[in-house]
Amino acid sequence: MIGGVDVINFQNVGVRYGSGPEILHDISLCLKEGSFHFLTGASGAGKSTLLRLMYLAHQPSRGLISLFGKDILTTSRRELPALRRRIGVVFQNFRLIDHLTTMENVALPLRVSGVSERQIRNNVLELLSWVGLSDQLDACPPTLSGGQKQRVAIARAVITRPKLLLADEPTGNVDDKIAMRLMHLFEELNKLGTTIVLATHNKFLVNDFTYQRLHLSNGILNLLKDTVPSTEVTAQSKELL
Repeated sequence: MIGGVDVINFQNVGVRYGSGPEILHDISLCLKEGSFHFLTGASGAGKSTLLRLMYLAHQPSRGLISLFGKDILTTSRRELPALRRRIGVVFQNFRLIDHLTTMENVALPLRVSGVSERQIRNNVLELLSWVGLSDQLDACPPTLSGGQKQRVAIARAVITRPKLLLADEPTGNVDDKIAMRLMHLFEELNKLGTTIVLATHNKFLVNDFTYQRLHLSNGILNLLKDTVPSTEVTAQSKELL
């Protein structure tokens, strides 16, 4: 269910690297609690950069960003870890820890949060069963395929039921059957109140699900109208009707 709380708010955000040209221009958007959005655009359009801004891995060159109601520029460094713990991230390069097993990689966020070992085991086993990895509990990342690593990374990102999930091409290395299963997992998480931003090139996925689409082109964020109520997102960038 979509709430009235702003999870992410960008106001006239621009990004450049060094002295080069801006790669994102005047990004203004507001994502509400419990909303679900696809992020689309050609390779190099800036999708990964926009996601990095959202999970506090990159600072804007200009403009204002607030996350969970906190102005990022005025938030102290001591407060940032607590904000980041409310965010689940699925990276394109997975970022798994090679010497940990599948189960240990997925359990790591729960251990950091102080969850009991019994609850950790139950939660991890249930989630790994959902993503089809019950037979890989003791495997380490170097022995897994790309698709298996991706599912481990997704399980790790969602195990804590984050308030915000940012996923960069989460279905890029799996077949259509697994992709649909993962989408249903994201939908179940969304029903629990998690705001989701899913970057993808998969047009079939975007067409199969009627979630609002944020589209990046030439550094400009466009809001593509769809069947989802427009109250989910307000974007002061150029809108395509």
